[in-house]
Amino acid sequence: MTAVSHRRPRGTAAFGGLAPTALLLIGAIYCLFPVLWVLIAATKSPAELFSTGTLAFGTGFFDNVTQLFAYRDGVFWLWAANTLIYAGGGALLSTAVSAVSGYALAKYRFPGRNLIFNLLIGGILVPAVVLAIPQYLLFSKIGLADSYWAVLLPQILHPYSIYLARIYAAAAIPDSLLEAGRIDGASEGRLMWRVAMPLMVPGMVTIFLFQFVSIWNNFLLPFIMLGDDGKFPLTVGLYTLLAAGANQPSLYNLILTGAFLSLVPLIALFLTMQRYWRTDLSSGAVK
Repeated sequence: MTAVSHRRPRGTAAFGGLAPTALLLIGAIYCLFPVLWVLIAATKSPAELFSTGTLAFGTGFFDNVTQLFAYRDGVFWLWAANTLIYAGGGALLSTAVSAVSGYALAKYRFPGRNLIFNLLIGGILVPAVVLAIPQYLLFSKIGLADSYWAVLLPQILHPYSIYLARIYAAAAIPDSLLEAGRIDGASEGRLMWRVAMPLMVPGMVTIFLFQFVSIWNNFLLPFIMLGDDGKFPLTVGLYTLLAAGANQPSLYNLILTGAFLSLVPLIALFLTMQRYWRTDLSSGAVK
């Protein structure tokens, strides 16, 4: 009997390999081009900003940085510190709450568990803009409006992060490992902190990064909650510069430079925490 070859034509195979690469390349250009434009615009002096080509580098980057840091006695540094407090503190608290909640939903059976999880799924579908005004009215009622807590507290409970934590806990923590710990006499709290949480570190890092970036880039909530520009994050602070730029065009260079500098911590964070994105940590844990 003669063997029949089912090999695809060479041209079809080549096209099948090039098409995904081309789509990924187009997506990368689409995402990175605005970053490149901000970088190039931040290098231009006020005279070069509107007189040179879009992709032509300028000569005023260091002057822009110096002027930005000196603007209003260094208010940019205050906005950066506020942003770090909101993003770092909010992401840490949200990660801790999400990890514990996700672990409980994944590994314990209790009345109402499915209802709680379905409500969380429903919460993912609610846009943040819908909740911003009710949250402001609530915080204003209890005297927390225009405070750091007004920006931090709404970020702690994040339905999507809890959903991610539940999915990751269900996949990364073997039930047999928990049962072995119970047989050895470990308490539920000890199992959670000594067994479950170390296995959930890659998932927790992912949640932390998502939340950190989300809070770092958040504009609407602090814009509504805060009235004192000494508590503004970078997003709202740079917006006030943009509004003032209508009367002072020289501020546009400071805005662009500040926007570029605000991206640097996010890039550094991703590069630093990449090594924690490990998978299959639990493989081999149970023999």
